[in-house]
Amino acid sequence: MDNYTNDNTARRYTANVSVLGTTQIHLRNPYIIAWWSMAFPGLGHLLLSKYIRGFLLFIWEFVVNLNAHINLAIIYSWQGDIDAAINVLDTRWLLVYTPVYFFSIWDAYRTTVDMNKIYILAEREEHRFNSFSISTLEINYLDKRNPLMAIVWSLFAPGLGQLYIHRVFTAFVGVGATIGVFYFSNFLEAVTLFIQGDIQQATPVLDPEWLLFLPSIYGFSVYDAYINTVENNKLFEKEQRRFLKGNYQNSNFRILKGKKVN
Repeated sequence: MDNYTNDNTARRYTANVSVLGTTQIHLRNPYIIAWWSMAFPGLGHLLLSKYIRGFLLFIWEFVVNLNAHINLAIIYSWQGDIDAAINVLDTRWLLVYTPVYFFSIWDAYRTTVDMNKIYILAEREEHRFNSFSISTLEINYLDKRNPLMAIVWSLFAPGLGQLYIHRVFTAFVGVGATIGVFYFSNFLEAVTLFIQGDIQQATPVLDPEWLLFLPSIYGFSVYDAYINTVENNKLFEKEQRRFLKGNYQNSNFRILKGKKVN
């Protein structure tokens, strides 16, 4: 049950609070969103709360990248072994990967530009949106949270920062991806060996092809949790200001040339 239902009586809404999370539109830098899609297809769309498209591109990156051995080619190129980088690539998968990769970047940029325009129009309409949602499974509501805490929890494990601010779907993607990468890259096994002082065994046990996914997932989790905590705080203040103004401010209240007139 919501305290207000976004029932399409307005042409555009700036936010929606549901039991699965708080979804909102706000001004974003199209180049930053495109950069995240360049780092890992699907991440730019997840930042825009375009979950279906983002999740499909996210899974696509794992499947096609691993079959084309793109991460291995990147590692060989960093080591200066260009011949090995070329030979390890599977061109059958690479030719499938290339157009989708560039589509992800282009679509994330285009969508950001469009959503920025929609946000400006929605702000001018100033239509009310719901701020509280409750069901038999979950409760979600607008409130203020600490952006630094969102960063800290994301550094402990990707997805925890999203759980802190109740972005359930993004948290599910982050936690699931982290578990998969930790397992297949043998990262935690290498950490255990390193702590035990067996450094010579810690490095060979790692699977670099899977490990190379980890920086993008960690970086995205931290950035997404921080940005959305900041924007959710702004949304809370805006909704609170609107409520207090509508229910407690005298209708004759005016501000003229810096002076209050009652």
